[in-house]
This record gives sequence, C-alpha cells and structure tokens, in this order.
Amino acid sequence: MSQRRPVSVCILVFDAVEVLDFAGPYEVFTTASRVHGKRNPGAAALFEVACVSRDGQPIQARAGLRVLPEHSFADHPRCDLLLVPGGVVDAAMACPQTLAWIAGTAAQAQITASVCTGAFLLAASGVVRTGRVTTHWEDSSDLQTRFPALTVCDDPRWIDNGQVVTSAGISAGIDMCLHLVARLGGRELAQLTARQMDYHGSFED
Repeated sequence: MSQRRPVSVCILVFDAVEVLDFAGPYEVFTTASRVHGKRNPGAAALFEVACVSRDGQPIQARAGLRVLPEHSFADHPRCDLLLVPGGVVDAAMACPQTLAWIAGTAAQAQITASVCTGAFLLAASGVVRTGRVTTHWEDSSDLQTRFPALTVCDDPRWIDNGQVVTSAGISAGIDMCLHLVARLGGRELAQLTARQMDYHGSFED
C-alpha cells in the first residue's frame, strides 16, 4: 500500500454548499492520510485532497463561511474520487458548466460520491440515472419526484453501488467517507481514523 500513488480526492465547492458536507469528508481523508503516515514512515500520502470551484475563486458556504478552493474546473489535478456535497444546490443545478464538469470528472474517476442534496447534482448531471440512492431525509420525496427512475431510500446512512456512492444528510457523509477509507485503505485504517477523530458513527456494513 505504501508504494502506490496517492488517491486524488476532488471535493466540489459552490456558493451555499453545506459546510459539514465538504468539511467532514475533507477531515476524514486528510486524517486517514495522517494516520497512515504515522504507521508507515516514509510512505507516500494515501490521499491527496483538494477543493475545486467553478472558477477557482472563493465561495461562500451556507451560513456565510468563506472558502478558498485550491483549484478551478480548468486546472484541478486528476480525480480518482469525486466528492459532490449538498446544501442549497439550485444554482449549481442550473449551471450547465457545473453539471458538465461533474459528468466529465465522474466518467474519469474511480468513485463518485455525494453527500446530502449532492445526489440531486449527480442525478441532474446524468451520473446516476437508475438504482438505489439516498439523500437528506427532508429532500427524499423531492429527489424521487424530480428523478422518478431512481429508487430513493430514506433509511440507509449511505448506499454503495460500486462506482457511485451516496449518503444521507450532513454527518452521514462522514460515515460514508470512513467507509470509503475502508474500501481504499483497509478496515483497520478506517477504524483508526474514526478513533483519531473521536468519531463514533457507523461506517461498516
């Protein structure tokens, strides 16, 4: 594991994104890399994490937090794992450039994951067209109405369909990302990462 190249995680950020939807996954993957590094001195980072906005300019998250992304759609690094958070997604759903970027990046990524209403962006971009997905409980009926070919499930914290993984609202994204750490770096690393974060959620099947 120490000899492979890092997994590049690109996290989409946009105006009115929910803070924990992107910050929770950011914390999970960067903590996992730190824990991995302590256990494997001299090894390459397991994950490299970057936030990406449409133009690379600062965005204002929901509740007013200002975020400075590292990259734009035009200059981000390769993306092995695309993370699409939620929040107020109306403007992002109405932006053809954003939807095209999600679709194109997902086509090249090993895994595409959404948190909360990020599932709407996956559906609107055509990344998910059928199958089981989940989102925030408050938005489940709307997602089902807008995209009737999907099977929207209220109960699961996350649903892993292989290349596409969706999670329920906000803190469920942390569970999902710990599950992805287990997929990509092993169950023990996921457990150690959760312990390092003092996190007691459920991320195992």
